[in-house]
Amino acid sequence: MSDSKPATQYLDAAIGLLQRVRDEEAGNIAAAGTLLADTVAGGGRLFAFGAGHSSLAAQDVVYRAGSLALMNLLAVPGAVGVDVMPATLGSALERVDGLAAAVLDTSPAKAGDALVIISLSGRNALPVEMAMNARALGLKVIGVTSLAYATGPDAPKSRHVSGTYLRDHCDVVLDSKIQIGDAELTYEGVDAPFASASTVTTSALMQATLATCATSLADRGIQPPLLRSGNVDGGHDWNGRVFAEYRDRIFYQH
Repeated sequence: MSDSKPATQYLDAAIGLLQRVRDEEAGNIAAAGTLLADTVAGGGRLFAFGAGHSSLAAQDVVYRAGSLALMNLLAVPGAVGVDVMPATLGSALERVDGLAAAVLDTSPAKAGDALVIISLSGRNALPVEMAMNARALGLKVIGVTSLAYATGPDAPKSRHVSGTYLRDHCDVVLDSKIQIGDAELTYEGVDAPFASASTVTTSALMQATLATCATSLADRGIQPPLLRSGNVDGGHDWNGRVFAEYRDRIFYQH
């Protein structure tokens, strides 16, 4: 590390990653946002899934002010966050074959819907199987992952029996640009690299995609079903009207 403060170095690294996402992923973000807009316009439903810390970016767009009311969390029990005990169980569940198929088969997702799958490495059985089964059911799949994990001589091997990664089973792929290991900084006397940035870039990709979706719908003469903050006057009334109009496509109310 240089002599500058680690906080500044981290923020500079995050800014650099966001600039790369902006410059290198613009076409993919446009394609992903258009795919979601096509789904909404066609009467389909939207779902987001992520396991472990990858679930943070999925949860960030569900029942969220400024987000689409139609985005539903596709939850896998024990794999959504770090509230499961022991915390290591969540990582173990990501490697269980057949779990994704069971979740999809018992979910409301069906042909004509769209599913965003977030997995930093894209190598575990759960996200790979989720993408494969979703497409087999007729869903469109957007993958948000780091392509570094699936390319190059140092890339870790897939943990799915097929040897494939999440990126291999998506209609659109968004690359988070995160290096293998998800740690941006090193420091003399600190044995391991530190300061993760995947949540920063992945959340930015999600918000940019939903912004594209909203404006694409507006350009078609469709008012995007957006939620307002409940902490501004009239916010709850606005959201109540959106929920009433789209109640058959919003599952976290039930």
